[in-house]
Amino acid sequence: MSGGWQAVDEYIAGKLLGDDEALAATLANNEAHGLPPIDVSAAQGKMLFLLAQIAGATRILEVGTLGGYSTIWLARALPEGGELVTLELEPHHAAVARENLDRAGVSSKVDVRVGPAADSLAAMVDEAPFDFVFIDADKQSNALYVDEAIRLGRCGTTIVVDNVVREGGVLDVDSDDERIIGTRALFDMLSADTRLDATAVQTVGAKKWDGFVLARVL
Repeated sequence: MSGGWQAVDEYIAGKLLGDDEALAATLANNEAHGLPPIDVSAAQGKMLFLLAQIAGATRILEVGTLGGYSTIWLARALPEGGELVTLELEPHHAAVARENLDRAGVSSKVDVRVGPAADSLAAMVDEAPFDFVFIDADKQSNALYVDEAIRLGRCGTTIVVDNVVREGGVLDVDSDDERIIGTRALFDMLSADTRLDATAVQTVGAKKWDGFVLARVL
């Protein structure tokens, strides 16, 4: 079945996205520098692009840069004068991302900050509001990142959290996988937090069986 999911993703990309030299070069550069192949798929990148545009985002916050693949999609959604702040733990990943962003022609819109995301977010005192937040970092801290996204957002801010299904692992109440424990903690938070209206959508495709949370700050 997963082979079929991959084929459908390729069909979608071929019909609706087309070739993109900058994005292809980004993935190749990531691989050449030893980054893990855990970027969003092309179809998911375009979804983020469209969601950010639908939200009318002029300021975007991304938690988890990796090599900048999703960052490029989001930066392209910004209007002239827009800004994207992206947070990355690993200096090596951030350096590769800066190369990719520059090659894609969007580096002037992007501020890459290196260090633990929790520390970077805590230091962002006078930078609110952000209109759109994409969270795709360590899953153990997802609830914290969403809490910070609310603090740094406004009424109407869109929040997207990736990898929240984990091939059904989210249902495993006895899991000792910190990523699943963190994801379940995120759902517990979302179910109780009156500051948000949220849902989650399951996905299948090149990234196998997973899903994302889509939320709006009230």
